[in-house]
Parts: sequence; C-alpha cells; structure tokens
Amino acid sequence: MPKLIHLNGFTQCSICHHSKGQWKNPVDGSSAGYRDLKHWIGIAQTLERGCFDALFFADVHGTYDVYQNSRDAAVRHAVQFPGNDPTLLISALAQATQHLGFACTYSTTYFQPYITAKTFSTLDHLSNGRIAWNVVTSYLRDACENLGLGEMPPHDDRYDQADEYMEVVYKLWEHSWEEDAIVRDLENDIHTDPRKVHTIDHVGPNYQVPGPHMCEPSPQRTPVLFQAGQSPRGSDFAAKHAEAQFIIYPTVETCRAAVDAFRDKVRAAGRDPDHVKIFAGLSFVVADTDEAATQKMNQFRQYASPDGALALFSGWTGIDLSVYAPNQHIANVKSEAIQHAASYFTTVDPDRDWTVGEISEFLSVASILPKIIGGPETVADEIERWVDEAGIDGINVVPVTQPTGFTEFVDLVVPELQRRGRARTAYAGETLREHLFGQGQKRLLPDHVAHQTLPPWKRKSSTNKAAE
Repeated sequence: MPKLIHLNGFTQCSICHHSKGQWKNPVDGSSAGYRDLKHWIGIAQTLERGCFDALFFADVHGTYDVYQNSRDAAVRHAVQFPGNDPTLLISALAQATQHLGFACTYSTTYFQPYITAKTFSTLDHLSNGRIAWNVVTSYLRDACENLGLGEMPPHDDRYDQADEYMEVVYKLWEHSWEEDAIVRDLENDIHTDPRKVHTIDHVGPNYQVPGPHMCEPSPQRTPVLFQAGQSPRGSDFAAKHAEAQFIIYPTVETCRAAVDAFRDKVRAAGRDPDHVKIFAGLSFVVADTDEAATQKMNQFRQYASPDGALALFSGWTGIDLSVYAPNQHIANVKSEAIQHAASYFTTVDPDRDWTVGEISEFLSVASILPKIIGGPETVADEIERWVDEAGIDGINVVPVTQPTGFTEFVDLVVPELQRRGRARTAYAGETLREHLFGQGQKRLLPDHVAHQTLPPWKRKSSTNKAAE
C-alpha cells in the first residue's frame, strides 16, 4: 500500500508571503484579503475540501531591516509587513470547518509560557482538538526591542531558554489538572474538585511559575508541536520536542541527507523516529498542462519585486546583499557569511556561478523554496519523488498567489494524488494529532519527553494501576 502523503497549506497573515511583488498580480487576493476574515474562511474551506491536515500560519513580530541597513525596502515591498496575529483567526476558522487543523507560530522568546499555555489550551478547546503550535525562538532584532526585552539573546541561548520553556508548558498542560477534576456536583455545590487541580511550582534559571494552569484539559491537552529549526541546535530541539518538523532544502538529495540525520537524532533522544512527521516546504505553480504552468510562472516573474526578495533573504541570513553589485559573483566575495549563503545556491545548481542579480531573480518568486511547475500529473510525480526519495512524510504547500494557488492545487493536484492512493479522500479522526498519527491518538505519544517526569498524582495513579 503506498504511503499516505500529509498536506498542510502554508501561509502568513500578511501579503504575498514568500513571493514578493505578487500583490500587483490581479489574481492575488492577499493584499486586501489578509485582513478579511472571509478570505481566510475561504482558504480553510478549500483546504478541508482537499482533506489537508492543517492550515499552517507563519508569523513574525518585527521588521526585516538588514538589507540596505534599513526597513524601507521591506516596508515598500510588503515583506511580511504589514501583518496581523493569526491566533485571533482560529476560533472563526474552526467554526467554519469541521476537520481541518490549524497551526500557529508562537515565539518562546516573546511570550511568557503561562500565557502560551492558556492561549493554546483555549484554541484547542474552541477547535475541538485541532490546534498545533509551531514552536520558534524568533530572529528579528527589533521585535525584542518593541516588546521591551532588550537585545535579542544569541541563537543557541534562545534554544537553551526554550528547553526550560517547554518544561513549564508541559507541566501546565499535562501535570496540573487531573482528567476528572471537573465534577459538576450539584448536590454538594462543587464544580471543580480542588484536590485534583495542582500547582506546578516550577523554579528554574529563566522561569518561576507556581501554577496551576488556568484551563481544564483540552481534547489534546498539549497541542500538536511543530518546529522549524534546521541549525544543529534547532534540530536537537526538534528531535526532543517536535511531533512534526518543517524543513526547506533545495534538492531531494540534500533533503534526504538531512532527514536521515534528523531521524538519527530523534532515535538518540529515546523516541521512535516515526513519531515525528517531517514536512518539506515546496512551492507550486499548477495549471491544466505543463505548458500552461510554465506560462503562468513567466507571468509571476513579471510582477516580482527583486528588492523585496533580497530584503527577506537578507533578514533571514543577516547578510546585507545590497552592498554587492548585481553582476558580482558571490563565490568571489571574501566573506564567511556570503560563502554560507552561496552554499545554498550551489546545491540548487552546482554548475552555476551565481551573481547577486541572479539570486534576487531566483528568490523573487517563492523565495528559497523549491519550485514545482506543471500540470497535475507532473506535479504529482514530483511530490511522490520528494516523499519517496527524500523520506519525508508530507508537504507544506506554499502557493505563489492566494487564494488561487491553494484552489488550483486542491482542484488539480489533490485528485491526482487521491487517484494514486497517496492522499486521503476523507478524514478518519477528530483531532489534528489523529490526522497525523491515526484514529484514537488524541494525546502525546508515550515516548514524548513531556511524559518522562510524572507529577505525584500521576505517579500514584500509575502505581495503583500496576497493583491492580
């Protein structure tokens, strides 16, 4: 039986997420739509019609100000700015759908763990167990300043802090409330049994959180945990905590090597590698035929904003590419940072000596994402190749325009994948975790780190069960 391919729709509550300049394209509705609830309801219902696992929202809390040492290019070209808060959409989108999951990016650097636990428990309740948290440590320097946090801590320090952060939220979600704490005893006038609601009394180097958790256990207790770190420290964090990892690699070969290495890390963390689903980010240009899709890609390039693309890439890498001439070959630039960036593009095309201008053109449609262009059969072939040869479990589908890109994928590609037995034709479970791990699997799997340390009431329960 062929392996089922999991699908998420990947976007951001902003304008032309990864394809700078497409707001000028008449078929793109994101410029006004990102602030229109009907726009997002339409996308959610389209993805549910295609039996997607989830609608996945990226998010940032700052501006891209590395390029030209200014945020002007990012503001001018709508580089994830302006943008709204996706968590506030979820209850409305859940009401408009029945099965689709929703993943939201939320930063361990910006928000206190007590607030995060309450936010995601609330969303899990309101969606009947269809919520995921994309755990990030963030990277935009002015966001920390705007939130009164001072300078951004170093990269690995942010992950060290995030490890303790996760310990706190696990205690709140998994350890604070017993399953039967809500008794609703009318005769004795007891709604919640206080003996079954516990403080967590966490004291650590970064957080002191007494608890208890504000929310009763939600359908999943802990939301499905996504993570997108590809640095060595980030992948260590994901191997320990994530139930799904989002990765971007330029080729099947580089992706396969990274997937194998990551699964080894998951195994070393004491977990079953199959308990972490790996999603590769791919962008799609789909039409009825290969020729029509190629023509559509050429049209997309006419609306592209290369400066906006460079502002985005410079913000990601910390490299200001504006100081180099468009015809300058990056292989000749004596800079360790530039060489690191160059290594990405040499994997895209190892025989090409990339110039800054060529990089900006490449990035201006779908940024660094691999671009799959073609009719339904061609696109389905490529998706199968990525899944089967790279060893991934699914795809984060990133369209060039919204909502048209999602609609075209659902109408043209999903039926072809379903015909091949590679995509689901109906939902089986109720929660997002069940979409990923099977019907009946609503809670964290037993080998997850959250279960390694049990609170006294759980240890007592386990002992009693053993005695029975």
